[in-house]
Amino acid sequence: MDKNFSISVLMDFYGDLLTEKQREALDFYYNQDLSLFEISQHMNISRQGVRDFIKRGEKQLLDMEKSLGLLKRFEDLSEQVKEVCKIAENMKKINTSAVMAVEIEKLRKISERIMSSL
Repeated sequence: MDKNFSISVLMDFYGDLLTEKQREALDFYYNQDLSLFEISQHMNISRQGVRDFIKRGEKQLLDMEKSLGLLKRFEDLSEQVKEVCKIAENMKKINTSAVMAVEIEKLRKISERIMSSL
């Protein structure tokens, strides 16, 4: 996963645990693609101050993921649900029993609900 996207995703998981200034600087930098200079103007601080907020925020996000692993768990669960959907589709193609097809469809719908809630 590309670093910029990775930090944006980590912000979704852990952003509320950062300071307001860190969260703001990271959002401007990673989500709004502003330069350090542009961010410094928005935040009324020096470019170095912006860089410090970004670097400390990145480190905290990476440390939290290392300790808690929420993103990793999310990705693992997503892959497992995708595999269940794939198996259900394969079973539907193989088995022509109407009862089996109904049960497989239930399995597929449950998997989709899980995925949409992640």
